[in-house]
Amino acid sequence: MYLCYIDEAGNGQTLDPARPDAPPVLVVGGFTIHDSHIKQLTWDFLNIKKTYRPQLRRSLHLSEVIHTEIKGSDVRKDVRVGNRDQRRAAMLLVDSILGLLQRYHARLLARVWVKQEGLAFNETGVYSTSVGSLTETFQAQLLDCHSRGVMVLDSRTKSKNAPNVHCVTTRKYRAGATSSRASSSRRSSGTATPTHCSSSRTSSSPPCCFPIACHAYLSDVTWNVHCDDAYRPLREEFGERLKKLQFRYQDPVGKWRGGIVVSDRRTARPPSLMFGPGRPVPPAVVIPAQQTDGDGLPSGV
Repeated sequence: MYLCYIDEAGNGQTLDPARPDAPPVLVVGGFTIHDSHIKQLTWDFLNIKKTYRPQLRRSLHLSEVIHTEIKGSDVRKDVRVGNRDQRRAAMLLVDSILGLLQRYHARLLARVWVKQEGLAFNETGVYSTSVGSLTETFQAQLLDCHSRGVMVLDSRTKSKNAPNVHCVTTRKYRAGATSSRASSSRRSSGTATPTHCSSSRTSSSPPCCFPIACHAYLSDVTWNVHCDDAYRPLREEFGERLKKLQFRYQDPVGKWRGGIVVSDRRTARPPSLMFGPGRPVPPAVVIPAQQTDGDGLPSGV
């Protein structure tokens, strides 16, 4: 059986100069892993935590190590404005987590939403749309592996959780599928591992996605604290590894789907920018604010 852990990085705040700390992107995503690897992955991750937070090595109780949270905002800050040792430790943390996912054959899947300045962002609609899309990708992986699975959505609030579970259930039965189910979960020793496998946030969203997306698609937004060139090393060093960790599949008409999908309604730049600078691209041209559909999402989403 496979498990799929889903969480988010970012929120629905409007991207506006009046809020220089507002997240310029929202990442909804996570990773899948066979249940036979969960126990060892968890132990290995606890050792990574001890390396990043050496004081945990002196902990007398395992529960203290499990419950000590490495806040993603602190990791991002270390990358942006930390001294040399802090930046090195943050990079090593991301490198170790990616290595962990590779070692246990985990696969990444995510929806990355790039915000437009001054345009209201429908967090509820975008999150539900993302979960539905990720469910389809997970279902494709289960069919490919001839296996069953459980999708675990990190707990938000009751009012935010319900629509997403209903969304997954609706898609499941509309497609006649029976090989996966979804639930929401509080953080525990089992979900403690995925909840820290984040870019620069304590979530199961694919490692580095949040800061890499900020650097790839919003580097010209100089007034936002998250759009910092200090994130360039993350993109250069880990972008290609993210690409290789994706789970992608071809639909019945041969179109590639899944993996890390970017919806850039701001400049319409390609998803490939997530996986390293690559070839030079034309300067960003901000697209005028678009009309929204009945759900408050940009038309065509």
